[in-house]
Amino acid sequence: MGINKTSMPLLRIILQNYKRCVMSKNLFITATEARSGKSAVCLGVMEILLRTVERVGFFRPFINASPSGNTDNDIELISSYYKLGIPPQDMYAYTRAEASNMLALRKHDQLLEGVLNKYKKLEQYYDFILCEGTDFEGSTASFEFDINAEIANNLGCPVLLVANAHNKYVQEIIRSIDISIESLKSKGCNLLGTIVNRTDEEDTDELVSLLRTRVLRPDQLIYTIKDEPSLGNPTIGEIANLLNAKVLYGKNQLNRHVHSFTIAAMQLRNFLTRIAHGTLVITPGDRADVIVACLSSVASMSLPNISGIMLTGGLLPEKAVCDLIEGFTNMIPIISVEHDTFPSARIIDNVHAVISPENPRKIIKALAVFEKNVDVEELSKKIIQTQTSIVTPKMFEFGLLQRAKSHKQHIVLPEGNDDRILRATEILLRRNVVNVTLLGNEDEIRSNAIQLGLHLDDAKIIEIEKYPFFTDYVESYYELRKHKGITMEIAQDIMCDVSFFATMMVHKGHADGMVSGATHTTQNTIRPAFEIIKTKEGTSAVSSVFLMCMKDRVLVYGDCAVNLDPTAERLAEIAINSAQTAKTFGIQPRVAMLSYSTGESGKGEDVDKVREATSIAKEMAKTAFPGLQLEGPIQYDAAVDPEVARIKMSASEVAGKATVFIFPDLNTGNNTYKAVQRSSGAVAIGPVLQGLKKPTNDLSRGCTVPDIVNTVAITAIQAQAEKGCLGCDKGSSC
Repeated sequence: MGINKTSMPLLRIILQNYKRCVMSKNLFITATEARSGKSAVCLGVMEILLRTVERVGFFRPFINASPSGNTDNDIELISSYYKLGIPPQDMYAYTRAEASNMLALRKHDQLLEGVLNKYKKLEQYYDFILCEGTDFEGSTASFEFDINAEIANNLGCPVLLVANAHNKYVQEIIRSIDISIESLKSKGCNLLGTIVNRTDEEDTDELVSLLRTRVLRPDQLIYTIKDEPSLGNPTIGEIANLLNAKVLYGKNQLNRHVHSFTIAAMQLRNFLTRIAHGTLVITPGDRADVIVACLSSVASMSLPNISGIMLTGGLLPEKAVCDLIEGFTNMIPIISVEHDTFPSARIIDNVHAVISPENPRKIIKALAVFEKNVDVEELSKKIIQTQTSIVTPKMFEFGLLQRAKSHKQHIVLPEGNDDRILRATEILLRRNVVNVTLLGNEDEIRSNAIQLGLHLDDAKIIEIEKYPFFTDYVESYYELRKHKGITMEIAQDIMCDVSFFATMMVHKGHADGMVSGATHTTQNTIRPAFEIIKTKEGTSAVSSVFLMCMKDRVLVYGDCAVNLDPTAERLAEIAINSAQTAKTFGIQPRVAMLSYSTGESGKGEDVDKVREATSIAKEMAKTAFPGLQLEGPIQYDAAVDPEVARIKMSASEVAGKATVFIFPDLNTGNNTYKAVQRSSGAVAIGPVLQGLKKPTNDLSRGCTVPDIVNTVAITAIQAQAEKGCLGCDKGSSC
């Protein structure tokens, strides 16, 4: 069947969406230590990506530059050579100085969040982002490998490790790579492969063999790039920049590579025997004899061709010598520095060669060396197809705030007298996550905010009895509860309670959701919702889930807070509602109905209840959630561990891959979530209430400010889902 022209735009959209679904979207290149050759590898990988991906971006978490200065060399190199057209300030998150200050002030979480924010802004416009890690220089070098691993994890990037083999023994190289890979493993990183740079040809076979057998998994790639001296040697231009030198002659020859240097402080007959091809001659600026001898050596067919001359001490040649120099047609660079001879030599000895944007010959050489030593097709396939399923707590929390922002909702917080609520409100307003209404005495709240140093100008504050709709709220509550014997006077007293008042705001549509519980019990928070908002059609009871943010994924546990001992029918309903909640928060639901027995092996009243609940849930899913993957009864280990799943339930779509865990009763669920939280360090967000017509959520009385921020974001996302905003592209204009 032919494709007409009018169908082409639609086809293009379909293909682009397909590509986004099946291919990886990023890669993080990090090194084992400083000067490992990351920039050369970045060039090679960028070349690979641009052959297969339409829009490729480049990003560095930290750069070596002052806030007012230019960006670092690698950003300029990649951006200019590949004509990316990205503003340099969009290609990094922080300077090294800024990052160091934040770490010193213990702002680790803010640092990660800032990196995520900057990366996500760039990600919106590109199909693939190549990320390059830090340079292992300065006071934070000892912490940088862990920082790189943590950032890679939080960006959801597979990792390509670059190791340095220059002037090292094989065992030394192996040990360095092994330590680095163990650190990546401990952070839960997905290692794509390792490139060992600047290897000795004689050691290559042994090195690869040992890495294959001792360090790397069979699915992880390993390449060695043989040492290419010209890439490791600085140019005269790089040395001139480092020493702030004045270029006297040969400005068009600054790309000459310096292979070695020699100090000319001896008689000519001894000096001339010590020069070699590519030597930089360092001499005081008043040594006219050395200058003339060097120029003669360049013109001579019998002596090596030096790379240039550096004159020290700020001394310049006399006019007669300058006239002589200007008569040479084959001119080499001659630069002048203020430093004395020996300090200059020490600086040059520590010069680190870079591949600069101004040196296209070096760039082409680096690409040629990369393609000669690396199986480009194999690496390309691995990069494009490798996807990481890692979701860190920081990634998940960031995602919550971003989704809440997309269609901003109005959330009421009834506990306006609590300092934690006020601090959370400032964060929510500053980050433009939601609109917030606080309940309480306005003068007291404003005064407390000033004492805490908070800016709450954009927060709406309601004093209950002064609110224009207070009488309407009282009458509405009376109508809802008069069949229970409630009088108008009792209704008025009840509506003065902040939890009931806030719940009525949500019921009336004057707020989109409510969060309480920082100073009130769970009963105080949930009871008004039961009486006023009530459950959705087809839902018999409210239930709850906890979003368990593990080190590398997010799981859903239900019910761990509300239903004491649910019947099989209610347990099935909890399973369907929990799957819907998981989907709302971007978690692919694979539901495990938990019991002390897996499959048909167990007998007893408790396991029979779970077996019946599973059957009911599968029937409900046919209409409520078509295609839902659901398994039960199943033990926790078989649900979460692929190895155990292969033994106990090998044919199951859920076993070993479950994301939603339904506990048979409150005793099991509550104890399990707390045990997992405390023993694994998981971040438990919740309880998130489900089954209500409109969202209200409960906080723990021991909640922290981040807990409040997360719960408000969750409530906003639930409100979006109720309105059908999820997946809508109208944003805040909806």
